[in-house]
Amino acid sequence: MKRRTLCAVVCLLAVLAMGLSGGWAAETIARPDGKPADMSKPVQVFILLGQSNMVGMGNVVGKEGSLEYAVKEKKKYPYLVDDAGAWIERKDVRFVQYMSGQGPLRNEFLVVKGGKMGVEYAVGHCLGNAIDAPVMILKCCIGNRSLAWDLLPPGSERFVEGGKVYAGYKDRPDSWAADPAKGKATEPPAWLDKAGKPIQWWAGLQYDADVGDAKKALAELDKHYPGATKYEVAGFFFWQGEKDAGNPVHAAHYEQNLVAFIKSLRKDFNAPNAKFVLATIGEATKGMTGNTGKVLEGHLAVDGASGKYPEFKGNVATVYSHPMAQGGGGNGHYGGNAEVYMDVGEAMGKAMADLLGKQK
Repeated sequence: MKRRTLCAVVCLLAVLAMGLSGGWAAETIARPDGKPADMSKPVQVFILLGQSNMVGMGNVVGKEGSLEYAVKEKKKYPYLVDDAGAWIERKDVRFVQYMSGQGPLRNEFLVVKGGKMGVEYAVGHCLGNAIDAPVMILKCCIGNRSLAWDLLPPGSERFVEGGKVYAGYKDRPDSWAADPAKGKATEPPAWLDKAGKPIQWWAGLQYDADVGDAKKALAELDKHYPGATKYEVAGFFFWQGEKDAGNPVHAAHYEQNLVAFIKSLRKDFNAPNAKFVLATIGEATKGMTGNTGKVLEGHLAVDGASGKYPEFKGNVATVYSHPMAQGGGGNGHYGGNAEVYMDVGEAMGKAMADLLGKQK
């Protein structure tokens, strides 16, 4: 495992941007040294959450736009391959993936494989170089999920807006007509499918599923990181927002829900000092109005450098992904362009390395 000093350039760049800039240089990430981790130290766990772009929709194999093409033809991300051009398997970073109760879908030392990819390869290499301890990248997410409904964190309360009650944690459906005399105390009607059966979904169900998957993996640590006996949840990564941008009420409450989400994760994993790095949705530009603009405002507001939430200073960072999106958008999965996922992943990994450096 490379010592933290080997990531000095990485952290310097992150300090200059605090995660709010694009155009990270792949050359700043060194190839791994091939050594296994020091297993006397606790595994440093980083949990990846969000919706489809965090799940990963980048193409690994193919022509222009694939990771294979970017590495082998354009000579980008050289830390992913050895001198012979073969994908490098790290011996100090474990990649584990669950999806809404299914899995593990991946459970291996970090190495590029065919199919689809997200930010995990870039994040894993950056953190593997920066941290002198075993690292686990634990991805627990699924696509098409909103923060205001599916991922709503525990403790979120109902509210009334536009004559409707909007669901609090564990409520269903997502909204219903408000009785003016009762306000948010108006009880919801039965929520039934076409066959008259109760619909088995409620506010926060996906939050519970994703947190539950992560806890399950960590409860069986040795099955997911052979030889490991202890761990620390060191950080969270989050890339999400497209679905909330499709609903004006959800978008308007995005910032409030995001703050609650960060705090709830730290509580649920008993990790009050865990760092949190998120990326904005690529189509969102600063100064934009409308629903997408509201979601972006929430993303930027929680960055510790913004000063809006003093408790997030030095432990929350936002990556402004628009400069890295290559004209694509989250709903279109950036056209499957692997370079977008790699560039956003590098920026997120470096932002996390910077936050961890500040902690030491």
